[in-house]
Amino acid sequence: MTSSVSPADHPFAAAARDAVYQAIFSRRDVRGQFLPDAIEDEVLARILLAAHHAPSVGFMQPWNFLLVRSPAVRQQVHALFSQANEEARALFSGERRELYSRFKLEGILESPLNLCITCDRQRSGPLVLGRTHISSMDLYSCVCAVQNLWLAARAEGLGVGWVSIFDQQRLQTVLGIPEQIVPIAYLCLGKVSHFHEKPELEKAGWLPRLPADELVFIDQWQQGAAQDDPLIAALKQLQQAESEGRFPG
Repeated sequence: MTSSVSPADHPFAAAARDAVYQAIFSRRDVRGQFLPDAIEDEVLARILLAAHHAPSVGFMQPWNFLLVRSPAVRQQVHALFSQANEEARALFSGERRELYSRFKLEGILESPLNLCITCDRQRSGPLVLGRTHISSMDLYSCVCAVQNLWLAARAEGLGVGWVSIFDQQRLQTVLGIPEQIVPIAYLCLGKVSHFHEKPELEKAGWLPRLPADELVFIDQWQQGAAQDDPLIAALKQLQQAESEGRFPG
Protein backbone atom coordinates (compact mmCIF):
# COMPACT_ATOMS: atom_id res chain seq x y z
CA MET A 1 0.00 0.00 0.00
CA THR A 2 1.41 3.35 -1.03
CA SER A 3 0.41 6.77 0.22
CA SER A 4 0.92 10.34 -0.92
CA VAL A 5 0.94 11.44 2.72
CA SER A 6 4.01 10.99 4.89
CA PRO A 7 3.93 10.97 8.72
CA ALA A 8 6.24 13.96 8.44
CA ASP A 9 3.65 16.00 6.55
CA HIS A 10 2.16 18.58 8.87
CA PRO A 11 -0.06 19.97 7.60
CA PHE A 12 -1.06 17.75 4.66
CA ALA A 13 -0.88 19.07 1.15
CA ALA A 14 -4.15 20.72 0.13
CA ALA A 15 -5.41 17.80 -1.98
CA ALA A 16 -4.75 15.24 0.76
CA ARG A 17 -6.34 17.49 3.40
CA ASP A 18 -9.44 18.04 1.27
CA ALA A 19 -9.77 14.29 0.71
CA VAL A 20 -9.96 13.74 4.47
CA TYR A 21 -12.73 16.32 4.79
CA GLN A 22 -14.52 14.87 1.76
CA ALA A 23 -14.65 11.46 3.46
CA ILE A 24 -15.95 13.01 6.68
CA PHE A 25 -18.67 15.12 5.11
CA SER A 26 -19.87 12.54 2.57
CA ARG A 27 -19.90 9.56 4.99
CA ARG A 28 -23.39 8.13 5.38
CA ASP A 29 -25.09 5.43 7.43
CA VAL A 30 -26.08 3.13 4.56
CA ARG A 31 -29.17 0.95 4.88
CA GLY A 32 -30.74 0.26 1.52
CA GLN A 33 -28.32 0.88 -1.34
CA PHE A 34 -26.11 -2.20 -1.08
CA LEU A 35 -25.01 -4.08 -4.20
CA PRO A 36 -24.34 -7.84 -4.10
CA ASP A 37 -20.76 -7.48 -5.35
CA ALA A 38 -18.11 -8.90 -3.04
CA ILE A 39 -15.56 -6.58 -1.43
CA GLU A 40 -12.07 -7.24 -2.77
CA ASP A 41 -9.76 -8.70 -0.12
CA GLU A 42 -7.17 -5.98 -0.72
CA VAL A 43 -9.76 -3.28 -0.05
CA LEU A 44 -11.13 -5.04 3.02
CA ALA A 45 -7.59 -5.45 4.33
CA ARG A 46 -6.96 -1.71 3.95
CA ILE A 47 -10.04 -0.64 5.87
CA LEU A 48 -9.43 -3.21 8.64
CA LEU A 49 -5.87 -1.96 8.99
CA ALA A 50 -7.20 1.60 9.15
CA ALA A 51 -9.49 0.53 12.00
CA HIS A 52 -6.57 -1.15 13.75
CA HIS A 53 -4.66 2.15 13.63
CA ALA A 54 -7.25 3.94 15.76
CA PRO A 55 -6.07 5.53 18.99
CA SER A 56 -6.53 3.35 22.06
CA VAL A 57 -6.18 4.04 25.76
CA GLY A 58 -2.85 2.74 27.08
CA PHE A 59 -2.23 1.38 23.54
CA MET A 60 -4.24 -1.66 24.64
CA GLN A 61 -5.85 -2.15 21.18
CA PRO A 62 -8.90 -3.87 22.67
CA TRP A 63 -10.74 -4.55 19.42
CA ASN A 64 -11.41 -7.67 17.40
CA PHE A 65 -13.04 -7.84 13.97
CA LEU A 66 -15.60 -10.64 13.62
CA LEU A 67 -16.48 -11.05 9.93
CA VAL A 68 -19.97 -12.47 9.43
CA ARG A 69 -20.06 -14.10 6.00
CA SER A 70 -22.46 -16.99 6.55
CA PRO A 71 -26.01 -16.35 5.19
CA ALA A 72 -27.37 -18.64 7.93
CA VAL A 73 -25.74 -16.62 10.70
CA ARG A 74 -26.91 -13.38 9.14
CA GLN A 75 -30.46 -14.73 9.02
CA GLN A 76 -30.25 -15.32 12.77
CA VAL A 77 -28.93 -11.82 13.33
CA HIS A 78 -31.68 -10.38 11.14
CA ALA A 79 -34.29 -12.21 13.22
CA LEU A 80 -32.85 -10.59 16.35
CA PHE A 81 -33.05 -7.19 14.68
CA SER A 82 -36.65 -7.73 13.55
CA GLN A 83 -37.80 -8.55 17.07
CA ALA A 84 -35.95 -5.64 18.64
CA ASN A 85 -37.14 -3.29 15.91
CA GLU A 86 -40.77 -4.10 16.67
CA GLU A 87 -40.11 -3.45 20.35
CA ALA A 88 -38.47 -0.13 19.50
CA ARG A 89 -41.28 0.92 17.15
CA ALA A 90 -43.82 0.38 19.92
CA LEU A 91 -42.00 2.91 22.11
CA PHE A 92 -42.95 5.73 19.74
CA SER A 93 -46.47 7.00 19.18
CA GLY A 94 -48.53 8.87 16.64
CA GLU A 95 -46.74 10.41 13.66
CA ARG A 96 -43.38 9.46 15.14
CA ARG A 97 -44.30 5.76 15.10
CA GLU A 98 -45.64 6.04 11.56
CA LEU A 99 -42.44 7.70 10.38
CA TYR A 100 -40.31 5.16 12.24
CA SER A 101 -42.17 2.34 10.48
CA ARG A 102 -41.14 3.70 7.09
CA PHE A 103 -37.43 3.69 7.84
CA LYS A 104 -35.16 0.91 6.66
CA LEU A 105 -32.72 0.64 9.54
CA GLU A 106 -30.39 -2.16 8.42
CA GLY A 107 -28.88 -3.98 5.46
CA ILE A 108 -28.01 -7.23 7.22
CA LEU A 109 -29.11 -9.55 4.41
CA GLU A 110 -28.55 -7.25 1.44
CA SER A 111 -24.95 -6.29 2.17
CA PRO A 112 -22.26 -8.77 1.06
CA LEU A 113 -20.51 -8.64 4.44
CA ASN A 114 -21.39 -8.01 8.07
CA LEU A 115 -18.77 -7.10 10.65
CA CYS A 116 -18.96 -7.01 14.44
CA ILE A 117 -16.29 -4.92 16.17
CA THR A 118 -15.83 -5.94 19.79
CA CYS A 119 -13.97 -4.76 22.89
CA ASP A 120 -11.85 -7.07 25.05
CA ARG A 121 -11.75 -5.06 28.26
CA GLN A 122 -9.22 -7.43 29.84
CA ARG A 123 -6.73 -7.45 26.96
CA SER A 124 -3.82 -5.83 28.75
CA GLY A 125 -4.72 -6.71 32.32
CA PRO A 126 -6.67 -4.91 35.04
CA LEU A 127 -4.40 -1.84 35.21
CA VAL A 128 -4.37 0.17 31.99
CA LEU A 129 -2.48 3.41 31.51
CA GLY A 130 -5.08 6.14 30.98
CA ARG A 131 -8.01 4.00 32.17
CA THR A 132 -7.27 4.36 35.87
CA HIS A 133 -9.98 6.98 36.46
CA ILE A 134 -12.36 6.67 33.50
CA SER A 135 -13.01 2.97 33.08
CA SER A 136 -14.95 3.32 29.83
CA MET A 137 -12.00 4.64 27.84
CA ASP A 138 -11.41 1.24 26.23
CA LEU A 139 -14.98 1.27 24.91
CA TYR A 140 -14.41 4.73 23.44
CA SER A 141 -11.21 3.46 21.85
CA CYS A 142 -13.17 0.83 19.96
CA VAL A 143 -15.62 3.47 18.76
CA CYS A 144 -12.61 5.30 17.31
CA ALA A 145 -11.77 2.10 15.42
CA VAL A 146 -15.30 2.06 14.03
CA GLN A 147 -14.95 5.64 12.82
CA ASN A 148 -11.56 4.96 11.24
CA LEU A 149 -13.05 2.01 9.36
CA TRP A 150 -16.10 4.03 8.31
CA LEU A 151 -14.07 6.88 6.84
CA ALA A 152 -11.63 4.55 5.10
CA ALA A 153 -14.56 2.62 3.65
CA ARG A 154 -16.10 5.83 2.33
CA ALA A 155 -12.82 6.72 0.65
CA GLU A 156 -12.88 3.26 -0.98
CA GLY A 157 -16.44 3.83 -2.22
CA LEU A 158 -17.93 1.36 0.25
CA GLY A 159 -21.06 1.91 2.28
CA VAL A 160 -21.26 1.13 5.98
CA GLY A 161 -24.39 0.85 8.10
CA TRP A 162 -24.30 0.60 11.89
CA VAL A 163 -27.11 -1.59 13.25
CA SER A 164 -27.77 -0.90 16.93
CA ILE A 165 -31.28 -2.31 17.41
CA PHE A 166 -30.47 -5.63 19.07
CA ASP A 167 -30.72 -7.42 22.36
CA GLN A 168 -26.99 -7.45 23.07
CA GLN A 169 -26.87 -10.73 24.99
CA ARG A 170 -28.78 -12.56 22.26
CA LEU A 171 -26.43 -11.12 19.64
CA GLN A 172 -23.47 -12.42 21.64
CA THR A 173 -25.07 -15.87 21.76
CA VAL A 174 -25.68 -16.00 18.01
CA LEU A 175 -22.10 -14.91 17.27
CA GLY A 176 -20.48 -17.02 20.00
CA ILE A 177 -19.02 -13.94 21.68
CA PRO A 178 -17.90 -14.65 25.29
CA GLU A 179 -19.72 -12.84 28.06
CA GLN A 180 -16.69 -10.69 28.97
CA ILE A 181 -16.28 -9.40 25.39
CA VAL A 182 -18.43 -6.36 24.56
CA PRO A 183 -19.96 -6.02 21.08
CA ILE A 184 -19.39 -2.38 20.13
CA ALA A 185 -20.72 -2.14 16.58
CA TYR A 186 -22.55 -4.46 14.22
CA LEU A 187 -21.83 -3.12 10.74
CA CYS A 188 -23.13 -3.88 7.25
CA LEU A 189 -20.50 -3.30 4.53
CA GLY A 190 -20.55 -3.30 0.77
CA LYS A 191 -20.48 -1.49 -2.52
CA VAL A 192 -23.49 0.74 -3.03
CA SER A 193 -25.57 2.12 -5.87
CA HIS A 194 -25.25 5.65 -4.48
CA PHE A 195 -24.65 7.73 -1.37
CA HIS A 196 -27.37 10.08 -0.19
CA GLU A 197 -26.59 13.78 -0.32
CA LYS A 198 -27.74 14.14 3.28
CA PRO A 199 -28.25 11.64 6.12
CA GLU A 200 -31.54 9.81 5.60
CA LEU A 201 -32.98 10.78 8.99
CA GLU A 202 -32.24 14.44 8.24
CA LYS A 203 -33.87 14.17 4.81
CA ALA A 204 -36.93 12.49 6.32
CA GLY A 205 -37.36 15.24 8.90
CA TRP A 206 -36.70 13.04 11.94
CA LEU A 207 -34.24 15.61 13.30
CA PRO A 208 -32.32 18.52 11.77
CA ARG A 209 -28.56 18.97 11.86
CA LEU A 210 -27.78 21.29 14.76
CA PRO A 211 -25.74 24.43 14.02
CA ALA A 212 -22.17 23.75 15.15
CA ASP A 213 -21.66 27.34 16.29
CA GLU A 214 -24.46 26.92 18.86
CA LEU A 215 -22.71 23.88 20.37
CA VAL A 216 -19.46 25.67 21.25
CA PHE A 217 -18.87 26.80 24.83
CA ILE A 218 -15.89 28.75 26.14
CA ASP A 219 -14.19 27.90 29.46
CA GLN A 220 -17.43 27.03 31.30
CA TRP A 221 -20.50 24.91 30.51
CA GLN A 222 -23.15 26.89 28.59
CA GLN A 223 -20.89 29.91 28.37
CA GLY A 224 -21.12 30.71 24.70
CA ALA A 225 -18.68 32.72 22.66
CA ALA A 226 -19.48 36.29 21.76
CA GLN A 227 -21.27 36.59 18.44
CA ASP A 228 -18.36 38.61 17.05
CA ASP A 229 -15.87 35.89 18.04
CA PRO A 230 -13.85 35.12 14.90
CA LEU A 231 -14.18 31.37 15.55
CA ILE A 232 -17.97 31.59 15.48
CA ALA A 233 -17.81 33.68 12.34
CA ALA A 234 -15.57 31.09 10.70
CA LEU A 235 -17.90 28.24 11.71
CA LYS A 236 -20.92 30.06 10.29
CA GLN A 237 -19.05 30.76 7.07
CA LEU A 238 -18.06 27.11 6.67
CA GLN A 239 -21.59 25.90 7.43
CA GLN A 240 -22.97 28.27 4.81
CA ALA A 241 -20.44 27.00 2.29
CA GLU A 242 -21.35 23.41 3.20
CA SER A 243 -25.06 24.10 2.67
CA GLU A 244 -24.19 25.36 -0.81
CA GLY A 245 -22.09 22.30 -1.62
CA ARG A 246 -18.82 24.25 -1.48
CA PHE A 247 -17.12 22.51 1.43
CA PRO A 248 -14.58 21.01 1.69
CA GLY A 249 -12.25 22.42 -0.91
